[in-house]
Amino acid sequence: MDSAGSTVVVGGGISGVACARALADRGLPVRLVDRGRRVGGRMGGRTLHGRPVDLGASYLTVGEGSPFAPVVADWVDRGLAHPWTDTFAVAGPGGIERTTTGPVRYGTPGGLRSLVVDLAGGLDVDLERTVTAVTPGPGVDGEAAAAVVLAMPDPQAARLLERGVPDAGWQPSLAVALGWPERRWPADLHGAFVHDSAILEWVADDGDRRGDGAPVLVAHTAPAFAAAHLDGPELAVPAVVEAVRAVLGIDTDPAWSHVHRWRFAKPAEPREQHFDLTDGIGLCGDGWSAPSKVEGAWRSGHALGHALADQLAA
Repeated sequence: MDSAGSTVVVGGGISGVACARALADRGLPVRLVDRGRRVGGRMGGRTLHGRPVDLGASYLTVGEGSPFAPVVADWVDRGLAHPWTDTFAVAGPGGIERTTTGPVRYGTPGGLRSLVVDLAGGLDVDLERTVTAVTPGPGVDGEAAAAVVLAMPDPQAARLLERGVPDAGWQPSLAVALGWPERRWPADLHGAFVHDSAILEWVADDGDRRGDGAPVLVAHTAPAFAAAHLDGPELAVPAVVEAVRAVLGIDTDPAWSHVHRWRFAKPAEPREQHFDLTDGIGLCGDGWSAPSKVEGAWRSGHALGHALADQLAA
């Protein structure tokens, strides 16, 4: 990888792609590398039973006046995203109790990964490449770079750097997709925040947010429950199914299920600052922008990209 004159961004989630996009838009050479087969990071999902299912982030929001707003508006204009809902249910272990209203959440017909793929269009992307060390200089696996960005959870960045990395206290989660032959839950349910449950935190109606009406739910588990099942996530599925049925009043088991393990799902204490940039090595991601949201991750990478561009152009 000839990168001596380029910035190398390690991590193909939305923060890393936003950073690379900002650098490229400023006319600077940048290469994005990721160990996966596709970009997306924790906005990724899987194609299950013929359709994309979001298994990471559930939706995105955008604050008034945010620099992220024109990006989202462009996705909406081109049909890549659509306003989904501003209302979710609130449930306890025994069922739905009330509804709560907040900002408009945006869904995607092609899955949230499709937005990261779109943002990466035209960038120099090197997939299925595992980086093993980032060294002062800076360098990546022994090769010099103009600058290096690590767009990933703190524990993963710490494995690559010689210097210490502050840890935002990352929590795990299991995402369990469940499919039925037909919808078996309330017609007006978009999703449900679940409190006082040892198993569930959130359940999303994937067909509703996607817009195709497919009878598919995605349940996200509580951190402690996920931590107890990281070595055997498939063993957690029966308990998740039972909890989802109880919360939503579903009278039958799903026809199929799929579980995905997120070892570093979300930061417990995201920082207020957007990024760190020290000696040509930058750190960004949703651990660097409170609160932890898709918008925060994008803003973190976007801000770091422009800060690096200013520094490299000086």
